[in-house]
Parts: sequence; structure tokens; C-alpha cells
Amino acid sequence: MERMSWALVWLSLAFNLVVAISVCDGQFPAMFVMGDSLVDNGNNNGLSSLAKSNYPPYGIDFHQGGPTGRFTNGKTIIDLLGDLLGLPLLPAFTVTFTGQQGIWVGVNYASAAAGILDESGLNLGDRFSLRQQVENFKSTLNQLRNQMEQDTLNQYLAKSLVVINIGSNDYINNYLMPSIYSSSSTYTPEAFAEHLINDYDAQIMALYNLGLRKFLLAAIGPLGCIPNQLAKGFAPPGKCVSAVNDMVEIFNRRLKNLVDQLNHGNYTEAIFVYGNTYGAFNDILGFKVVDKGCCGVGRNKGQITCLPFSIPCTNRDEYVFWDAYHPTQAFNKIIAQKAYSGPQSACYPINVKQMAQL
Repeated sequence: MERMSWALVWLSLAFNLVVAISVCDGQFPAMFVMGDSLVDNGNNNGLSSLAKSNYPPYGIDFHQGGPTGRFTNGKTIIDLLGDLLGLPLLPAFTVTFTGQQGIWVGVNYASAAAGILDESGLNLGDRFSLRQQVENFKSTLNQLRNQMEQDTLNQYLAKSLVVINIGSNDYINNYLMPSIYSSSSTYTPEAFAEHLINDYDAQIMALYNLGLRKFLLAAIGPLGCIPNQLAKGFAPPGKCVSAVNDMVEIFNRRLKNLVDQLNHGNYTEAIFVYGNTYGAFNDILGFKVVDKGCCGVGRNKGQITCLPFSIPCTNRDEYVFWDAYHPTQAFNKIIAQKAYSGPQSACYPINVKQMAQL
């Protein structure tokens, strides 16, 4: 028993040393991720939800082989950003309960169908909303408190990167579903965006108060251009659904304004960055297919996501979209690279590489 106690002491000392080196090295010691299916890496696998991707052909190009719960053919934006940062693949929050998964490099809390609002995505079943994801981070924080000294923990949190990519489901699985949700009859697009930003701001502040200081907040992409929206037939051939994109742009402007407000506020040693994922969709040169999914069902494979064991296209790197809603790994690479080292038009006011040097 005494030998076991000494082993735990040495393990704790080693853990604190590794974290201290990471903090002093100027790199992010960890990355904590919150969001929806665009960055989910398996949190929905065990939930009672229709929003799952833990079956083939999802993951057909994932280097570890087979489906994991990622909603793409290979790596997500987060996986690819982690590669650029020298971080290993993050564990999904739902597999960290046993203590068998290392959490000191970060944790991914993202959940398919999740929104900023608790009710968004309810039509698809269980999911962790943004508020619930923040609560889940608190659970991880309790684990970390048992693994490192408080001063080391404070430095570790302050130097870690937080990525939040959420908001799409507040539109496609809420505001744009008037038969299920009343939000479109309750709010104008401007008022709804403001409602979302107020709730978003509250969760960002909750994370700040828990000790996190470096935030990358991703814009919503042009939802009017995804195959799911194009399949509804509300846009002329070759065009996106402008009314949907207009709503999204209202939200994105509010989010960028929030970033400015937070950076000019009294938030000690904090930096807030706006990731312009909407603008990244303008960079589709080299992609031959931009208006249909590589895998899916219905008009231009855009009505629903991939069914189990369906046969996807073979030229996946030539497609922007993997299924009705989600980009291919090839396009995710573009978004990750722009976030990491892109200009201000892609990542404002600084990029992730510059954040790591602060």
C-alpha cells in the first residue's frame, strides 16, 4: 500500500513537470473543444440520439481506421488543428470517466445536434448543449485538480486553447424548422441572433471565470450553401439559399462585435479570436463538386446524412461536402490551416499560431 502511495506521488510530480514544461515552452499545453457535429469526435456515440456517425462509411479515410463518431470521411477541423499544434488526438469527454484516457492534453466536449440554446436539436434526441458542455468541463476541471497543484493548474488553464464551434443547429435544427420550433415566429432574424449571442456570451464568461484565457470562437458557415438546404429547392441552380445565408451573416457580425467587446473589456490576460469559417467557404478553388455531398441520400445526396454502409464517392478530395451537412477532410484542412496561420480576414484579430506566442 505504501509502495502504491509513493507511485502516485511520483506520478503527480511527473505530471506537474510535464505541464510546467509545456506552459513555459510557449505552446498550448492543452486544447478544450466545445461545439456541434462539425467537431464532435464521438460524444454522441452513447447517447439516445439520431445524430450519430459511428458506422461506415464515416471514417473511411480516418488514419486509425473506421468510424469513430466523427461526421466526416477522415479528420475534423479540430484533429487537423491539433496536428498543426503538435497535440495528439483529443479524447471525447464521454470516454474520460474511467480515468483510462489522459486528459492533460485537453478534452473534446462537442456534441452533434447541439446548439447555443438548450432546445436546439431536440428533434434529434439527446445531445450536450453548450451550457451542458461547460458543465462537463467543470467535471474535467475537478479531475485536473486532483492531478496537479493549484498554481500549476492556473498557469495550465491560462495557456490552454479553447475552441468553440457552435450555432449551426440553432438555425437548421431550430429557427429554420417552424413546424417544430416557435423561434422564427417569436424573433426576427436580428433579435434571434442577439438572443443567441447573449447566451453564448454567458457561457464564454463562465469558462473565463473557471480560469481559461485563450478563446477561438468560430463563425457559422454559409448554411444556405450546404446540400441539405440546396435540396429544399429554394435557390436557383448553382446558387445558395440567400435568405439563410443572410440570417447567418447577422449572427456572425454580432459574434465578431462580441470579440471586439471582450478584447476591449477588463478581462485580465485574455484573448478572444473570431474564426471566419464563413469566409473560408469562398476558398473552393480546386474542388470540382461544391453543391452535393460525397455521401448521402436524396436530391444531390443532400436530404439526409450517410446511411450505414452506403457507398460514397471515390474522389473525396474533390468534394467540399462529405454529406448533407458536413465538409470533407480535404476542406477541413483548409479551415484548420486558415485558423492556424491565416491573415486577419480568416482569423481576427490574430491567428492561432500568434495566440500560442502570447
